[in-house]
Amino acid sequence: MALDEATVRNIARLARLKIADGDVPGLAVELSNILGWIEQLDEVPTDDVPPMASPTEKDLPRREDAVTDGGLAGDLMANAPDPAGSFFTVPKVVE
Repeated sequence: MALDEATVRNIARLARLKIADGDVPGLAVELSNILGWIEQLDEVPTDDVPPMASPTEKDLPRREDAVTDGGLAGDLMANAPDPAGSFFTVPKVVE
């Protein structure tokens, strides 16, 4: 698929890109080559290929879903400027 200069200018306008007039012919050739390569993908037979969620078939290792506090509450509150027990206090922002 060959793109003309008007189409490249329209694509640039839609993408909000500022392109110098001297660059438009080169970009038209580059974009046409890219679209030609993408059109080659239509020639690949994919009728018997099942859809995949990932290109690899490995399952990621999973950890046990357990709730913990991390045991660091005291260390975290030591950095708080004005702690209230085990909570951070913040100034009121809504009246």
